[in-house]
Amino acid sequence: MRILIVHNYYQHKGGEDVVFAQEVEALRKNHLVETITFQNKKGLAGLKQFALYPWNVFAAAKIVQKAEEIKADIVHIHNTHYAIGPLVFRKLHQAKFKTIQTLHNYRLLDPSATLFVNNKIFLETINKEFPWKSIRLKTLDNSLFKTFWVAFTYYLHHKLGTWHMVDKYLIFSSFMKDLTLQSSKKIRQNQLAIKVNAIERPDIIHESRSTHFVYLGRLSVEKGIETLLEAFIQKPAYKLDIYGDGPLVEKVKKIANLHSNIEYKGFQQKQTLNKALASSHALIVPSIWFEGMPMTVLEAFALGTPVISSKIGALAEMIKDGDTGFHFEAGNAESLIQALDKYVSLSLKSKQILNTNCLKEYESKYQLNKNIESLQAIYSEVINEN
Repeated sequence: MRILIVHNYYQHKGGEDVVFAQEVEALRKNHLVETITFQNKKGLAGLKQFALYPWNVFAAAKIVQKAEEIKADIVHIHNTHYAIGPLVFRKLHQAKFKTIQTLHNYRLLDPSATLFVNNKIFLETINKEFPWKSIRLKTLDNSLFKTFWVAFTYYLHHKLGTWHMVDKYLIFSSFMKDLTLQSSKKIRQNQLAIKVNAIERPDIIHESRSTHFVYLGRLSVEKGIETLLEAFIQKPAYKLDIYGDGPLVEKVKKIANLHSNIEYKGFQQKQTLNKALASSHALIVPSIWFEGMPMTVLEAFALGTPVISSKIGALAEMIKDGDTGFHFEAGNAESLIQALDKYVSLSLKSKQILNTNCLKEYESKYQLNKNIESLQAIYSEVINEN
């Protein structure tokens, strides 16, 4: 296959960049793969990109030209926000190219892209023709203008039928599929395909298990940090190591100084994080928002580490209660404590079964080679569709 893969980098590196780079490298082993990338800029250049967001003829023309140069069988687009914009889908469709977009977030449904506003889940606008409440609440970067301009961009392309010109949207979970089908964009069911993320198994020497639980990630409200801290303050017999950085870092440091069972380890390199995962009791994912597909969960499974997570969004699908970990009610410290108690009370043999189940889950779903096979099958299906 001749494949063109398109991506727009945010100003700060994120998980989307990792997925893009990983898929390009893997696909190049068996296919002709070319890429074209854009970068969000600051200052006046960034303002120009944002102003062009609804109808960026320049970015769209560059992408169509590249697709024509390599005679692409398929064009796979990751992020278009802001430097590309949705016009590219219309132009590719008009030029008779088959297109796929990976939906890394919920921006198609609401300008917030997270569906998390004022520290709670926000679903009130996903089935509205125009998300006026989202604009009033300034759900994107707390900016009325930015929220309006993104809302207008997606509304305009909804009215023009652009979203029906994408041959296939790749999503991470059945949960995300259900939300997308509920939206005002009227995406058809046959436009959606579930394709999970994947990772290479971390290269790490076997670690003996400690009695510590571990949290890895951003220290912020939506990640459920406050629920996590509350649970371990109430359960001083359970030890917790916290890795990461973010807006709640000072609160985490303060509580760690007051409670000897909670230790803040700071921001660490990947090898250190993998060792922490491999030697821990379990990974805790206490999110109170709709995660896409946390890479930390995949890394835990690859290392045979169970996951104790809130039962919300895709996490409810990724972790099988009693099989690869345990669930608890999002935002409920008492429920988290019950899940911790349940895990600690298991026999050594039962814990080892969980470890084995996690490895099997990784091998059956999240290995990179199997994931690329799945992606290739979707490409072939789209190319062969009339």
